[in-house]
Order: sequence, then C-alpha cells, then structure tokens
Amino acid sequence: MAQPGGGGQGKKIQNLPFADYKRIHFGFSVGMHVQDLTFTHNGYTSPEGENWYMEVPSFSPGFCVNLMADLYLCPHLNLRVSPGIYFGNKVVKFREEHTGTVESQNIKSNYIVLPIDLKFSAKRWDNIRPYISAGVMGTLDVAKQENSFLKMNPLDCYLTFAFGCDTYLPYFKFIPEVKFCIGLTDALDRNRDLPNPSDIKYTNSIKKMRSSMIVLTFYFE
Repeated sequence: MAQPGGGGQGKKIQNLPFADYKRIHFGFSVGMHVQDLTFTHNGYTSPEGENWYMEVPSFSPGFCVNLMADLYLCPHLNLRVSPGIYFGNKVVKFREEHTGTVESQNIKSNYIVLPIDLKFSAKRWDNIRPYISAGVMGTLDVAKQENSFLKMNPLDCYLTFAFGCDTYLPYFKFIPEVKFCIGLTDALDRNRDLPNPSDIKYTNSIKKMRSSMIVLTFYFE
C-alpha cells in the first residue's frame, strides 16, 4: 500500500532554475586575501662584505571588493570579468648571513585588478553547483611607496586558479571561492634613486622577486 503523500517527498525545490541560462548577468563580491613575495637570491656580497637574504615570514590579511560580469558560453562554461581593488601589505624581513642583523620593511599595496577567468561548472545538484576556474589577472599598484630598501614595480600579471560553489538562494546566488594567484613577472623595481646609496645592496642581492596571493571571495549574483 502506498504511503500517504509519499509520491512527492524527497524532491527539493530548485531556486532560480533559469539563472544559469541568462546570456549575461552581473554581481559583486567582497573578500579577504593574503599577499606573499618569493625571493630568488644570487649570493651578492656588498663592498662591506655583507650577504643579505629576504623573506616574508608571516601573512597579514587584506580586504578586496570587485564588480563582476558573467558571460554564458555553453551549459558548463562561462567567461567572467571582475574588476576591483585589493588593499593589503606584506612585511619583508632582511637578514645578514654573518652577523645575524635583521631589518624589516612594510610594503603596502593598493591594487587595481582586472581578473579574466574561464569558469567550468559541474552539473547542478539541487541548489549547489561546484566549479573550477583558470585565468589571468592584471594589477596596477596605486599605493605611494616610500623610498625604502625595496620598491615594487607598479604593474604585474598573475596566473590564477580557483575553485568554488554556486549556492542558489531564493533571490540571488551566493558563491564562496578560493583563488590562487601566481605572479608571472619580476616584481622588483631596480631603477630608482635612493637617499642612502648603500641601500642598493638589498636590491643587488635579489635575482628575482615574484608576488603571489591567496584570495577568499564571496560573490553575490
């Protein structure tokens, strides 16, 4: 004998059933991120016989906000553009190999960013839809940098990889995402004037300096 009302139980109502088929839609995001620098040293010895090495030993959380435009390409593929601004910093520690002398520099950054991503989504399951994405992100640092030990180039470009999940609510989509950003260029500005010319020893000790970020973003579409 059939159970009363059993025929329709277990079927979850889908929110926003046609949201993914719009040709283009818009949204915004807020989030946080951490910035890092990776140094490749060259073993340079200063005229004073010093060998300096640099690292970023800890992370400081920053804030980011973006606008977003999403273009539907096919049932599982979208093109997403999300210009925005990132506020953050990284504290570089300098250590002299022989004496153990330690210096530090706080590098603040205000990045205007332009990420362009291809988003590949799995099949929707009830009100969730996981995805992965890959793309590139151009950045322009508009923060005024003090004339200290190191100076970063204002322009950079990143290769990005991300994973997230579309969550369909009754009136909008909420999308948490984690993105990994890997710098593609040498971020160190080598051509600059210094108040103390001997401080060029820090720049001369670096063969290459690359920037990276990890970003936790919450999209609202």
